[in-house]
Amino acid sequence: MKNTYPKHEKLKSKTTIDLMFSQGKSVSKYPLRLVYVPIPDEKEPLKFGVSVSKKYFKKAVDRNYFKRVLRECYRLNKALIADDLTQPHAFMFLYQTKERLSYQEIFEKTQQLFQKFAETQPKDDK
Repeated sequence: MKNTYPKHEKLKSKTTIDLMFSQGKSVSKYPLRLVYVPIPDEKEPLKFGVSVSKKYFKKAVDRNYFKRVLRECYRLNKALIADDLTQPHAFMFLYQTKERLSYQEIFEKTQQLFQKFAETQPKDDK
């Protein structure tokens, strides 16, 4: 799998986002949280979005920095979750703390979070 984050993988659908937060499930690895929901009528195997709370980072510059870091961590580690998917899913990646973690710390937490997600998925016996 290529380490890219193309336009067709970006989560933009308001209805999908609303569905995700009303019926979706989540896994957490402090300070990160991954909310996900299966989307059966989607052509793409995964849709992905990131969010950083205005509550914790008042300045847009700071929020944008952490969103860039989260997208990069996803891009480099998406094989951890994409390989285990049996149907299309939508994901929202949230940064939930005031702490300013380094890129390396966020990268390691992302790997742990994606592995935790992969463990929750039912294994497909082929």
